[in-house]
Amino acid sequence: MPRQVFLFDPPERFVAGTVGQPGDRTFYLQASGGGRTVSVALEKVQVSVLAERLEELLEEVRRRGVGDVPVVAPRELEDTAPLDAPVEEEFRVGSMGLAWDGEDEVVVIEALAPGEGEDEVEPLSEAEDGPDALRVRLTADAARAFVVRAQRVVAAGRPPCPLCALPLDPEGHVCPRQNGHRR
Repeated sequence: MPRQVFLFDPPERFVAGTVGQPGDRTFYLQASGGGRTVSVALEKVQVSVLAERLEELLEEVRRRGVGDVPVVAPRELEDTAPLDAPVEEEFRVGSMGLAWDGEDEVVVIEALAPGEGEDEVEPLSEAEDGPDALRVRLTADAARAFVVRAQRVVAAGRPPCPLCALPLDPEGHVCPRQNGHRR
């Protein structure tokens, strides 16, 4: 089936954000530009891994000297605004791809909807058939700013239990280190 690739090259805004209260949040990647906004839902761990891998990619590019990569995100690119409303999910992310385009000196991030059997394609593929995709091309500065915000969004959840490190609900939780007693 023909797939839809939502391409932002470059986006006016690309952020990770949430809707809902800690413990019941839905995580999104949201790209905006050219009068359109695309939001895709994903898991908290996917946001965390994307930020971690993006940071590793930027460090590797900087270490090898194959691109102009800042050590820290420029302050003027800091984005603390909420997601653009209304947040309408295009699809739920199944897999992601990440690459450095050395020719244009940009990071390419792709989030793919889950594929089924023959619909599966490799991330960053130019295949005409397959699952829908959100693809953004970011400068290294914008990628650093994305990492900072994504890490902040992930960390803004429920505080960890001091004994077992599992998330604490406002009413506590059943703590394995307390032999199943509520903490």
